[in-house]
Parts: sequence; C-alpha cells; structure tokens
Amino acid sequence: MEPGSEKELSSFLNGKSEYALMLFYHFVEQFENIGEICVEPTKTMIGISNSHKRIAWVTQLGKNFIHVVFPFKQEYPDNLCFQKVGQVPGQKQFNHHFRMYSPEDLNDEVIGFIKLTYAEEQ
Repeated sequence: MEPGSEKELSSFLNGKSEYALMLFYHFVEQFENIGEICVEPTKTMIGISNSHKRIAWVTQLGKNFIHVVFPFKQEYPDNLCFQKVGQVPGQKQFNHHFRMYSPEDLNDEVIGFIKLTYAEEQ
C-alpha cells in the first residue's frame, strides 16, 4: 500500500465490520504477493493499481463479504469465481464481478485472474 493513502483509506473503511476488514486486507495482501500496488480510495470505492493502471476495484464492503470488479480487455466466461461478467457499453472493457465471503475464496483460480490483471498491458 502506498504511504499517505492510509489516512484516506481508514476514513473509507471506518465503521465496516471486522470481518469485512479482514477480507479486504487479505485480498490486498494477495495482490502485494504478486507485485507492487497502490490502494487508492475514491468517493465510492477503492481502486487497486499497478504502475500502469487500475487493475481492480473494491466496490462494496458488506457485513460478511467484499465485492471486487476486475476490468479485463476480454471476457473470460469459463470460470467458477465470477458471479457476473459484462462489457462496459462503448468500451473494450469487460468487468468481472467477484464476491469474497471467506479467505478461502481466493483459490488458485482467483489468484490466476489476479496475476492476469496485474500482468495485462494497458
């Protein structure tokens, strides 16, 4: 996580359940195991970026889950981890929606997609 973003991030995460926070930090840790990232809170979501672009969005921290969107340049319909895949209208971007309920949900398939989004060129 980039220094300085922690204050903004803490205000975004304030009031979230301990369980959701554990899931969030576990998710971020998996990205950090693959490469350097920057966690960037916005008004309504948290962006995760590599040195080139945003590679994931945490769009919701529920009581017992986090919801993440992975933007890819193509659709990956053959998977067991995404609950929804859809093209952004007018763009060559396909959003893949992942809902994490437990640390074990970050299985080999999801880690493969994390590596793919990190490595995908801009």
